[in-house]
Amino acid sequence: MQFLKESEEDVGISLTSLIDVIFLLLIFFMVTTTIIDPSRRLDIQLPEAKAASAESKSTPVTIEINQRGDIVVNAEKVDLAALEARLKALGGEGRKTALVRADRRLDYGRVVAVLGICRANGFQDIGVAVR
Repeated sequence: MQFLKESEEDVGISLTSLIDVIFLLLIFFMVTTTIIDPSRRLDIQLPEAKAASAESKSTPVTIEINQRGDIVVNAEKVDLAALEARLKALGGEGRKTALVRADRRLDYGRVVAVLGICRANGFQDIGVAVR
């Protein structure tokens, strides 16, 4: 008497559908995330104003602080002691604005000191640049 052998089935996990789903998710996230710089997200052409206000004409004072703590105000290097005098000279009439761009590896106390000097010199709008 001869016994019939049962056919051996491949009992493995089919990874094809799992890989398809992973690639679909990868494509979805690649398409939905924005890689564009946030400041240039939309191409908008603003209309011309008939009478420009003083606020629109003022450009912010740019204060940059590198990792070593060197301070540059509108492309001119100053030290912390001379920063107050420089900000008084740059400040004008109307609403004063400042933009502080500090290195992320910089000591936090140095940035706070610069922000305090800006506030003490009458700058109402102080922005901190981030990436």
